[in-house]
Amino acid sequence: MSRIQAKFEALRAARKKALIPYITAGDPSPALTVPLLHALASAGCDILEIGVPFSDPMADGPAIQRASERALKLGVGLGDVLGMVRQFRKKDATTPIVLMGYANPIEAMGTEKFVADAAAAGVDGVLVVDYPPEECAEFAKLCAKNGIDQIFLLAPTSTDARIKEVARVGSGYLYYVSLKGVTGAGNIDLSAVAAHLPKIREASSLPIGVGFGIRDAASAKAISAVADAVVIGSRIIEEIEAAGAEHAVARVENLIRPIRAALDR
Repeated sequence: MSRIQAKFEALRAARKKALIPYITAGDPSPALTVPLLHALASAGCDILEIGVPFSDPMADGPAIQRASERALKLGVGLGDVLGMVRQFRKKDATTPIVLMGYANPIEAMGTEKFVADAAAAGVDGVLVVDYPPEECAEFAKLCAKNGIDQIFLLAPTSTDARIKEVARVGSGYLYYVSLKGVTGAGNIDLSAVAAHLPKIREASSLPIGVGFGIRDAASAKAISAVADAVVIGSRIIEEIEAAGAEHAVARVENLIRPIRAALDR
């Protein structure tokens, strides 16, 4: 059983919902990525999504784009991100880690090398935004062979055929994008999310995480009523950006704790 599956089963038994944060590796500095990950786990996060810096993050809004730019200026690449995961695993062997990013850095490294190195580092899942399920059969096989879950995005515009294909190929959990647009855009519409999720649940028994537009305890709690997991990214990046390197870890932990408390009430 993968760490991701085990985490969701434990949460289900405890009648809790997963809290999944996203940070960009290397932002605000490479030295702070691992401390930020430990702070997020300490504050009650269940699965950690780490963004791999990329020069053209097409699905991401301005906040995450800026984070990627800052990390790239500091020279952070995919190999460095895997090193950060290895360092995190020295103290935390249980919290699942998902790498989120784009195909270009993976293909530049070589898919076989990436998957092998990611598994050795302690990565549990990968979400490659521009790897649609119908075009990444070999990559999916590599991931499965190495015990890595391949996670896919679904959106309000996803067709029945795409939902079925993602359900067939995906593992770990499904990431439902609550908004039409990029990360950090707009306010979440709970009724619209609630209307779309039943169709996805008919096609797959995987847990469903909902992201894009969740910014505080109230919106997280509302989404947890219909989803298995709440994903928060842009709001955390904005907090890091406002805090600067000196205060980033404490500010992020202070942001997350009341959200965890709200989910558990």
